[in-house]
Amino acid sequence: QVQLVESGGGSVQAGGSLRLSCRVSIYIISRYSMGWFRQAPGKEREGVAAIDSDGPPTYADSVKGRFTISQDNAKSTLYLQMNSLEPEDAAMYYCAAGPAWSRLRVALYSNWGQGTQVTVSS
Repeated sequence: QVQLVESGGGSVQAGGSLRLSCRVSIYIISRYSMGWFRQAPGKEREGVAAIDSDGPPTYADSVKGRFTISQDNAKSTLYLQMNSLEPEDAAMYYCAAGPAWSRLRVALYSNWGQGTQVTVSS
C-alpha cells in the first residue's frame, strides 16, 4: 500500500508563496506519474501539475508560470512550489501517484494523500 503524506499548506496573502511537500512511503517516484491536484469547496478535483520520470512536467493553464513541480528521488518526495498565489488558488491540495503518463487525468490516479489546505487572502 502506497502512502503519501502532504505538508506545507497554510494561509498566505495574495502574491505570496508556499511550497508543498509530499513524502511517499515507498520508492515509486521514478516509476509512476506523480501529480498535484486541488479541490475547492463545491468544485471538482482538478489537476494542477504532474511529472513523470522522463518528459517535461505538465501544468494546468491556470498555474503555468507560477507553480513548479519537482521531485527528489533520493528523498522519495514530491514538491510543488507555488508563487504569486491568487485567491482562486485556495483549495485542499492533494498529491497522488498513478500509472506512467497519467498527466493531469484525475481518474487515472489510484493512490492519494490526505491533503493539505491552502488559503489565500486578498
